[in-house]
Amino acid sequence: MASVPPVGATDLPGWRERALALEAAVREAVIGQDAAIRLLTIALFARGHVLLEGDVGVGKTTLLRAFARCLGGPFGRIEGTVDLMPNDLVYHAYIDADGQPRIEPGPLLVHGDDLAIFFFNEINRARPQVHSLLLRVMAERSVSAFNREHRFPHLTVFADRNKVEKEETFELPSAARDRFMFEVGVTMPTDPALRRRLMTDPRYHDTDALIDALPSGIVDHARLNDVAGAIQREVRVSDALADYALRLWDATHAPGALGIELERVDMSRLILAGASPRGMSMLLKAARVAAWLDGRDYVVPEDIRGLLAEAIAHRVFFTPVYQPRAAELSRALIGEILRRVPAP
Repeated sequence: MASVPPVGATDLPGWRERALALEAAVREAVIGQDAAIRLLTIALFARGHVLLEGDVGVGKTTLLRAFARCLGGPFGRIEGTVDLMPNDLVYHAYIDADGQPRIEPGPLLVHGDDLAIFFFNEINRARPQVHSLLLRVMAERSVSAFNREHRFPHLTVFADRNKVEKEETFELPSAARDRFMFEVGVTMPTDPALRRRLMTDPRYHDTDALIDALPSGIVDHARLNDVAGAIQREVRVSDALADYALRLWDATHAPGALGIELERVDMSRLILAGASPRGMSMLLKAARVAAWLDGRDYVVPEDIRGLLAEAIAHRVFFTPVYQPRAAELSRALIGEILRRVPAP
């Protein structure tokens, strides 16, 4: 079979059309989530993983199934539980009809190296041992099982956290959260017309039929790595924008130096660790994809500003006294940083 030529600059407009068609198709199945759909599209083409935030029943799983369908790639899923063990991700042991023990591949391995999207539902219900395995899968897109190395070159990991219940949950360690390119909020639509459609239109009551009606393979998941590489090569970041990103980065480590003050916060005791080099690298990768989706071959300040909260807020860690307010403080801090650091 002839090899597929690599994606070049002249191919990117055609791939952009496919990416926008992917978004349009997903919006048909998941209404009222345009911002989340754009962020997931950016993550896919930047080859980053995503942690979803949202209440129960707002459509997180439907959103991911829709993306998997339109990519045409296999979709895997596992539910986080307190008794889940790392091996549950890689194999399934059972007794067959003849009373013989059998072992079958688990949700990570059942689709082989073609796995496109893996969804870990309620990841904070799983124990740290499970987080460690997922961390390797996210970082290296590989896992060891059955005496060999299994690789997932096309894989994007999505996870969500149970925000309501606190019993039998385990907070993700900072190393695991830092592996996610974005933390994306999926919230209930505020538009009354959209809420009425979700409540009364039978089309949105049968998720399987809704997903099956979507076109399959709008974007070839097996080409995403190649397309992502071309985007990073062809979309420019000016020296002025690189300096701007550096100033934003410095501000996450020492916000007090900018005169930033937050309500009921001693700024000298707030920051335990600011954004990591990995986080800032992912921010710039995502900004290039955002520019490409908007039809440009150069990044503008708004590409960076529009992604800073989702890409960086979960990478700023607070001292223990302020950690219980992390969700509130991180967004407030990012907002103040954007206000205080002048854009070029």
